[in-house]
Amino acid sequence: MLSFFSDQIDRQKAVSKEEKNLTDLERSEGSHFPGDDYRPSDRKNWMADLALEKLTLNKIVWPGTHDSATNEIGIPLISRPLAECQTLSIYEQLVLGARVLDIRVQEDRHICHGILTSYDVDVVINDVIRFLSETHSEIVILEIRTEYGHKDPPEFETYLTDKLGEFLIQQDDNLFNKPVSEILPKRVICIWKPRESPKPSRGGLLWNSDYLKDNWIDTDLPWTKFQSNLKHLSEQQPVSSRKLFYRVENTVTPQADNPVVWVKPVTDRIRKHARLFISQCVSKGCVDKLQILSTDLIEGDFVDACVGLTHARIEGKV
Repeated sequence: MLSFFSDQIDRQKAVSKEEKNLTDLERSEGSHFPGDDYRPSDRKNWMADLALEKLTLNKIVWPGTHDSATNEIGIPLISRPLAECQTLSIYEQLVLGARVLDIRVQEDRHICHGILTSYDVDVVINDVIRFLSETHSEIVILEIRTEYGHKDPPEFETYLTDKLGEFLIQQDDNLFNKPVSEILPKRVICIWKPRESPKPSRGGLLWNSDYLKDNWIDTDLPWTKFQSNLKHLSEQQPVSSRKLFYRVENTVTPQADNPVVWVKPVTDRIRKHARLFISQCVSKGCVDKLQILSTDLIEGDFVDACVGLTHARIEGKV
């Protein structure tokens, strides 16, 4: 019993030390980067506010959300705090400026996070369609995957193409260098990642898992995750020569051996340091590799940071 409590104290000390490392780094080096003072006039239409003829897909720093459809996961005040990575609906996230969505489904087409479940995926799709109907120039990356430990929903590829067909951007390796103005009026890059079913074919309406990569590590230690993100990003090709999307998740994950297991207090250890991460990408010489940056509990300032760097790229400032 004494060893258990000793281990818990050591774990909390490790977390505190890593939080201090990030705070000290921000104090000593700051969190400035080209475009950090830019603020979109309308986050709902931030792409439209930029020069669409200059805004190629590979210049965009895409603000994304992690486990996007967990705002009604589980039971309120009981299991929900263990898995609620977002408090906003999909529509509200898109209006706030998110442009990459991470959706997990199970066999009956309901949203899930591990063993916890939520609403039908129709809620997600309808929110996306509502947003698209209210905007004209915003492109969304919609990643949908079968959650680990679950089976693929039957006929799901057909379901997605039937629901989103008019908006879907056909898979094309040459798309990354194209400006948004030439891609419109198509608006959705839908990446479907089944576990057992055949993956979507190249050149089709749905994109497969080859086109969205990341190097996720399972830790609740913020400095460890921050440094891992920088290391893995530095190993990627520049966005100018990449034919896929690469995601960095500015998140940490509750661990069973730590007394703090609710999502918010854990992910807050790193969530507030998104601007620091971008500034470190600049100082480490890998900002030309940054493409998708995702977060838990998305806020406007996170969106502004991503859009600001995007604007700086268009202006040739980075």
